Amino acid sequence: MYTDSQIISKRPYPSPTPLVELTEITYSSGRLKVKGMLAEPKEAGSYEGLVYMRGGIQHIGMARPARIAQFASQGFVVFAPYYRGNRGGEGRDEFAGADLQDAVNAVDVLKQSPKWKDGRVHLFSFSRGGIMALWTAILRDDIASTVHWAGVSDVVFTYKEREDMRRMMKRVIGGSPNNAPDAYRERTALFRIEEIAAPVLIIHGMKDENVSFEQAILLEDALREHKKTYETWYFQDYTHHFPSWHNAQIVRDLTKWMRAQT
Repeated sequence: MYTDSQIISKRPYPSPTPLVELTEITYSSGRLKVKGMLAEPKEAGSYEGLVYMRGGIQHIGMARPARIAQFASQGFVVFAPYYRGNRGGEGRDEFAGADLQDAVNAVDVLKQSPKWKDGRVHLFSFSRGGIMALWTAILRDDIASTVHWAGVSDVVFTYKEREDMRRMMKRVIGGSPNNAPDAYRERTALFRIEEIAAPVLIIHGMKDENVSFEQAILLEDALREHKKTYETWYFQDYTHHFPSWHNAQIVRDLTKWMRAQT
């Protein structure tokens, strides 16, 4: 029997840049074999860690190798869990149910990289990954900072605002918020936001129709209420996806912000 976060196998993965080495990792999480992508700068040295919490579910929203390598190019060891049930991993994606184990255990997978700088692990999340990162920051005490970009903070809110996702959410979660209220409440991290110790950076486009700007405000309000350290970068004219030139600049800016957190 494997223990949680134990690396079971590795296989090299083609990298989009000569500066970064990619490896697909199979690791143990909740007695399941799940997968993720590790990106390490090729240059010798020790680097701060970053766990990349992808958005979407199943093949929709899967983090692209080029995106993962983009963060590694900023001088980070990056690990991006696929979550269970994805790309050959065992189990099924539960949209922040038992699959939260895969995100929490991903931190310990990253720490096994020989290039990781001891003591520094950050979380980056996008869209659905937001709820995964919030819970990871709640459940762990070794997170240096967490970035919440266009992130889900309230699963009930997501159900109400995304009619196109309701069938999937009923199937995965076990019903609607009306007939499975406990399952939705258990997934909504806002109720335990007082347990987050890491500084939080919220990035959101105010015209986002995939994850509404109200979700950013809900998170900001909860952080303020509990006197947590946080910062907001809001963009009045942007939707869920930012222009590529500005996206790249924000990646550089947010990684600088991560390094500045103590």
